[in-house]
Amino acid sequence: MTVVTARRHADRQRTKHSATNAGANPSTLDVRLVARSIAQAAVEVLAGTRSVVQLSRSLDEQCFLSLQHRAALTREHSARTRGSLQVHRSPMVRSVRACAISDSIYEVSIVVSEEQRSRAIAMRLEHSDGTWQVTALEIG
Repeated sequence: MTVVTARRHADRQRTKHSATNAGANPSTLDVRLVARSIAQAAVEVLAGTRSVVQLSRSLDEQCFLSLQHRAALTREHSARTRGSLQVHRSPMVRSVRACAISDSIYEVSIVVSEEQRSRAIAMRLEHSDGTWQVTALEIG
């Protein structure tokens, strides 16, 4: 237990140090940019302002189907309760934090603010065949 705690502390210090350096790992910066755009697009899918098909290359099959299902439920709920009002308006990504699991796997947390609320998004990105793909996606 002590070894794991010490290792986590060292990992946090190294991550904190590299994030504050101007020469941060280009791979981490790339992941953060990819995660930011996917999070923005996912919230727009839930709002009904973007087609989920636009995310088909960025999401694995399970994440794609899950987002598609949630968007349909959100639209259905909105139509029943508030008529034609938009559920999500003007989403803006406020922060992106990336944690390297390995060279090709990152876990990312994102905060997205809308007019009425802020929400958290967590995703796992895996790099293969020259692209990043979301293999786990949770939207709060």
